[in-house]
Amino acid sequence: MVSVFIAVVIAAVLFDFINGFHDAANAIATVVSTGVLPMRTAVIIAGVLNFVGAATGTAVAKTIASGFADPLIITQPVVLAALVGACVWNIATWYFGIPSSSSHALIGGLAGAVVAHAGLHAFHWGALGQKVLVPLVVSPALGFLVAFVLMIGLAWISSRATPGTVVKVSRRLQLVSACAMAFSHGSNDAQKSMGIITLALLSFAASHAGVLPESMMPKGEHVPTWVIIICATAIAVGTMGGGKRIIKTMGTKVIRISPLQGFAAETAGATTILVASHFGVPVSTTHCINASIMGVGASKRMSAVRWGVAGNILTAWVLTLPASAAVAYVTMLLFGVVFR
Repeated sequence: MVSVFIAVVIAAVLFDFINGFHDAANAIATVVSTGVLPMRTAVIIAGVLNFVGAATGTAVAKTIASGFADPLIITQPVVLAALVGACVWNIATWYFGIPSSSSHALIGGLAGAVVAHAGLHAFHWGALGQKVLVPLVVSPALGFLVAFVLMIGLAWISSRATPGTVVKVSRRLQLVSACAMAFSHGSNDAQKSMGIITLALLSFAASHAGVLPESMMPKGEHVPTWVIIICATAIAVGTMGGGKRIIKTMGTKVIRISPLQGFAAETAGATTILVASHFGVPVSTTHCINASIMGVGASKRMSAVRWGVAGNILTAWVLTLPASAAVAYVTMLLFGVVFR
C-alpha cells in the first residue's frame, strides 16, 4: 500500500495546487480589478504570502486530520477518493468561473468516501454541523456585516477629503489589505491538505507500523514539517498561476468595485478568516471574501450588487458539499473493486 500512499500525497499536493489556482481570486480579485496592481505582480505577492500564512499554524489541519472521521477506520483509498471528489468539483467550478469553496469540496469528498467505505455512522456528522455548516452561515454573514459597517465608516471619513486624496490613500491601503487577505488564505486553506495528508499518515501507521521513517510520521497531534512545507509550496505555486475566470467574476460581475471598497472587503474577509484559523475552523475563504464584497456594495445601495450573479454563487455554495460527496462516493465504490 506504499504506492497508494504516494498516490494520496501526490493527489493532496495536486488538490492544494488547484486550491491555490482556484482561490487566487480570493486574495487579488479586487486589487486587480481596481487597477492597484497588475495581474502578474498581484499573483506573485499573493503566492508568497500564501506560503507564509500556511506555515504559521496547524490548528485547521488537526481538525481535518481527526475531526470528521476516526483515523483507525480510514484507508488510503478513502483519502484518495475524497481528494478525487474535491478536485473534480474544483476544476468544474473553475471552468465555469464560479467561486466555490475548496474547503467544503474537500470535506464533502471526505464524507462521501467515508460513507461509501464504512457506512453512514462512520462519519462524524456532529462535527460537520459544528465545524462546517454553522460556519457556512456565520462566516459569510460576519464578513458581510463587518464590510458593510466598515464601508459606511470609511465613506463618512472620506466625505471630508478630496476625491483625489481618497483614491490615493485607498489604493495604498488596498495593498495592505490584499496582502492580509493572501496571508489569511494560506493560514486556512493550505492547512486542509496538511490535514488530509496527516490523516493518510495516521491511517498508514495503523496498518503498516515501521514501514515509513519515524521522521515522516506525525508526533501526537503535530503535523510533520515536510507536510507543512510541501503543502505551503503547492498552494503558493497554484496561487501564482492565477484563476482569471474567477477573478473576473469576483472583481467585476458582483459589483463594480473601487479601491476604497476593495480595502473594506479585503479587511473584513481577512479578519474573519484569521479568527477562524486561530480556532481551527476550516471556513471557506471564498465565501468570506464574496460576502464581504457584497457587503461593501450593499452599503452604497442594495441595487449596486448584481444579485443574479450572487445567486449563482450561492447556488454553487449549496451544491459543493453534496456534489463533491457524490463524486467521492462513486470513486470509492470503484476503488473498492480495484483494491479488493
